Amino acid sequence: MRMFLVTFHKLVSDDTGHERPARQHQVLVPATSEASARAAGQALFCEANGIVDWRLRADSCEAAAVQEERA
Repeated sequence: MRMFLVTFHKLVSDDTGHERPARQHQVLVPATSEASARAAGQALFCEANGIVDWRLRADSCEAAAVQEERA
């Protein structure tokens, strides 16, 4: 099973009024696909924050496959 890094961002305004993504949470999950990694990451994010929907604390959720290091 591949490992995915799931990252959650919230858009926040900086002092010039421009929106910037601020990382809210990041978790490493084993999954068979990017979609299942996002779903697992969303469940973990909700559990960690005591909420029922991840969109209450973040605006985006992205999953990226992690390359395994070979010795």
